[in-house]
Amino acid sequence: MITIVEAKTTSELKKFVKFPFTIYKDSPYWVPPIISDELDSFNKDKNPVFKDADAWFFLAYDGDKLVGRVAAMINWIEIKQQKVKKMRFGWFDFVDDTNVSEALLQKVEELGKLNDLEYMEGPVGFSNLDKVGVVTEGYDHIGNMITWYNHPYYVHHYERLDFKKEKEYLENKFPFSNVKPEFFKRIQALIKKRYNLKEMNFTKTKEVMPLADEMFDLFNESYASLASFVPINDIQKEHFKKKYISFINPEYIKFVLDKNDKIIAFSIVMPSFSKALQKSKGKLFPFGAYHLLQAKKHSKDVIFYLIGVHPDYQNKGVTAILFNECYKTFKAKNIENCIRTPELEENTAIRQIWKNFDPEIFRRRRTYRKNL
Repeated sequence: MITIVEAKTTSELKKFVKFPFTIYKDSPYWVPPIISDELDSFNKDKNPVFKDADAWFFLAYDGDKLVGRVAAMINWIEIKQQKVKKMRFGWFDFVDDTNVSEALLQKVEELGKLNDLEYMEGPVGFSNLDKVGVVTEGYDHIGNMITWYNHPYYVHHYERLDFKKEKEYLENKFPFSNVKPEFFKRIQALIKKRYNLKEMNFTKTKEVMPLADEMFDLFNESYASLASFVPINDIQKEHFKKKYISFINPEYIKFVLDKNDKIIAFSIVMPSFSKALQKSKGKLFPFGAYHLLQAKKHSKDVIFYLIGVHPDYQNKGVTAILFNECYKTFKAKNIENCIRTPELEENTAIRQIWKNFDPEIFRRRRTYRKNL
């Protein structure tokens, strides 16, 4: 018999965070999170998302054996301001037993009905900067720190339990050798002259921080038209600055400014920490921090985390300026592979941006929905 327990204490939440380490211990593709960072994400006193969200964390037991977990979330901004009555769920991992996955999802469903919501969707996080989607193709590629990885059997559980596909996401990559500067070098110079724009580069993280709030504001404007977008509020900005920007090599952050020195476009690229995180096994000490620092400085793979362009400048070739600056930095550092984070299949505009680099889709993922 499957028993569901809500994780409330620090000890129970540690079990919640550490559970995937058990079912993926032999996987060469799973990338573990940093345990302390994950715990902070679930701490109501440390993660400002809880100012506008509620969350419940459930553990599934078969006798005394831990066999699954799920987080159930309500984002009240989404519900009250956007009128999207959605019950979110994520961090959903389980052994290959439908009794386990069904019992966990029943708890999510109960909370959704209790709060008079219309449907449940997952796996998703609290916001658009969290991980998203269950992998449906591309299991033989290593994951990364900003996506979930899962066993192939996960998909069958959703389908057996009458969940329907909600959103499809694509992950692409291309070798840096595919990047030909003739596609953007000349045009970026013309675009800068036509619109009176200029690039901005960084060498130190402390140079980025004073501009980070403005960048997140631009992120909100750039992505507002996409389905399920929930804007980042001021409190969350502070949290994300600490959580993400410290991980990024500042040389990989590129801004484009207008004549008034306002940011109208940005790109954030992260070194790949996948191998470093596997070596760290979820811990910063004694050697985890060293592995991460080495990857930050020397990784030959980079992940295009975010690109944002102000709506007034979209479809005007501004990304050519960003690509030109990235090209110069990556060439100097002998970067070998460029990887893109999950992008909505419906986001055809983003695919147009990358078409000249001949990217290949190496993984697909999706979210699933069930009406309540």
